[in-house]
Amino acid sequence: MPEHFDAIVVGAGPSGNAAAYTMGKAGLKVLQIDRGEYPGSKNVQGAILYADALERMIPDFRETAPLERHVIEQRFWITDEKSHTGTHHRNDDFNEERPNRYTILRAQFDRWFSRQVRATGVTLITETTVTELVRNDAGKVIGVLTDREGGALYADVVVLGEGVNGLVGQRSGLRPEIRPDHVALAVKETHFLPEESIRERFNLSNENEGVVIEVLGSVSSGMIGTGFLYTNKESISIGVGCLVKDFAEKQIAPYELLDRFKSHPSVRPLLKGSEMKEYVAHLIPEGGYDAIPDLTGDGWVIVGDAGQFVNAVHREGSNLAMTSGRIAGESIARLKAEGRAFTKANLRLYRDALEDSVVIKDLRKYRKIPRLLKRNRQLFTTYPQIVNRMMQSFLRVDGQDKRAKEAEILRGVKAARGSWFGVAGDLFKVARAWR
Repeated sequence: MPEHFDAIVVGAGPSGNAAAYTMGKAGLKVLQIDRGEYPGSKNVQGAILYADALERMIPDFRETAPLERHVIEQRFWITDEKSHTGTHHRNDDFNEERPNRYTILRAQFDRWFSRQVRATGVTLITETTVTELVRNDAGKVIGVLTDREGGALYADVVVLGEGVNGLVGQRSGLRPEIRPDHVALAVKETHFLPEESIRERFNLSNENEGVVIEVLGSVSSGMIGTGFLYTNKESISIGVGCLVKDFAEKQIAPYELLDRFKSHPSVRPLLKGSEMKEYVAHLIPEGGYDAIPDLTGDGWVIVGDAGQFVNAVHREGSNLAMTSGRIAGESIARLKAEGRAFTKANLRLYRDALEDSVVIKDLRKYRKIPRLLKRNRQLFTTYPQIVNRMMQSFLRVDGQDKRAKEAEILRGVKAARGSWFGVAGDLFKVARAWR
């Protein structure tokens, strides 16, 4: 007789680990399956850990988790080819006893998270790919098939935390194939430097403080995308991501885009003398609220990136993944305790709880942003150029009087967008999409 589980979790990323951990803590018999050599070996992220989502599950995680630096300063850059204009927020209050944001290295962090999951009694199988879902005669999902010998593995419910690609869900008809305009391809390098060099270059007091830089403009070469740079203890994570559709149409290789970013005059000094030891690529869901697939069915739920749970405006992903996984785990545990079947109707409990969480609330707030960006490429091209030309002119003292200089700046803005109606229209579109 095949072994039967209360739940099978596909994937050992943030969402899968959160779901498995929550169910394991509730006393459910859980099997977790991951295709990587170890949890985290296939997972890629910038990476920023937002403490709140993890703290709700593991309040004392700071005592043992492999955290790099807590972020005390956030910088935002708008670049053209030779310059950047930006703003930043640095706050000593971020040196609080329980910081809100940390940089992490996913391979290390995911292994740590997996150890916490297994400590609850969850069984983990790695180097195993789930090939398809198993259904009964009524169409309800009752287990999974893998590429291992031994037949099907059975459970009352299957949690799909398999990531943005979601091949199991696609093959099983639970979700559509991902569209190239709904997913970004991000490439990242890790550059190693002595800890003291990182402190000096980013004006940090000690090895625990960190800086995050988010970049918009020439970094994406006219495509919809952004760049980033994060400080770790003895390394810098730098990367860039753009829509897959744009990469295909522009015929620009991702590594070429990253090389251009690294050679930018504002970035190059920050990496000087570093040793690059890691290059990785990763798909990121960018479709937003309107791209969310069905999240529940008879015997299954979807969590994390597979559900398009990424807030592209605020660059939040792992926290939404963990939150969705936790809510799924809590919903399944509740249904189990109440003796209710895992039907689509009953699993609505998960969707309803998700609707009331930051996950759906934030995605709904920004649901118009993806369409805005696709239809207004000047936000990535014209306006970054305008901003940097304006600042260059404003700051240059060259004998021209300030009234004439201001008039010249305004003429440049008008010419770049064709008319003031064009500028006003762009502002209106952004304001309407932001509501």
